[in-house]
Amino acid sequence: MVFPLEQLVTFNGNIYEITVAASLRAYQMAKVNDPEIAANQDKVVCAAAKQLFTHRVTYRIEHKD
Repeated sequence: MVFPLEQLVTFNGNIYEITVAASLRAYQMAKVNDPEIAANQDKVVCAAAKQLFTHRVTYRIEHKD
């Protein structure tokens, strides 16, 4: 699997937010040794980004006071 560039180009949201979300999701997947990592040839960030762009996983911004 390669990084989903088509979805990135057509993404209308905040690119910084989805980049941070993909990074955090990749960390989560690596910590629990998600089987999807092996299925995607150990490309954790690509798998995480695909989950976000396909809305399989959602994210929200938490504001700290």
